[in-house]
Amino acid sequence: MKLLRVTLSFMAIMVASQLYSQSFENTLTYDSLKGSPKASIHDFSWIAGHWKGEAMGGIIEEIWTPPLAGAMMGVFKLVDGNTVVFYEIETLTEEEGSVILRLKHFGAKLKGWEEKDDTIDFKLVKLAKNKAYFDGLTFELVNENELAIYVVIEENNTSEEMGFHYTRVKN
Repeated sequence: MKLLRVTLSFMAIMVASQLYSQSFENTLTYDSLKGSPKASIHDFSWIAGHWKGEAMGGIIEEIWTPPLAGAMMGVFKLVDGNTVVFYEIETLTEEEGSVILRLKHFGAKLKGWEEKDDTIDFKLVKLAKNKAYFDGLTFELVNENELAIYVVIEENNTSEEMGFHYTRVKN
């Protein structure tokens, strides 16, 4: 039952950026009148690395490649005990003079949650030193070995900001 609640919570991310209207401490909302700021994929190179933490009752892991060809590639995994709950494939891509974050969710057996050609897109709202605000999702490099990611999740007609705190994995 716990795994089902976790899965349903993350499915809610797909629509959260369109549904919430309240303000949160660590995330911002995209303003279509302002658009996205100018940015290059190299502005996000500080996200690259292997990151691990605990959240949602389990172990979370995120791995990001360095910038190459105008893009970065990331993967996420949530593990509860010895069971993979779900995966995400993520990209940061240069588009129209800015950068966009896209992701897709997959169950433990790589069955996609989103329709075949659908992605969840987060437009860039603001870029600061070691901090990137997307629509309802924020990356923050706390220090060289700590990364925080905040995301707004919509569930049961309420929105909440959830924090994921990672430590760099030393290879």
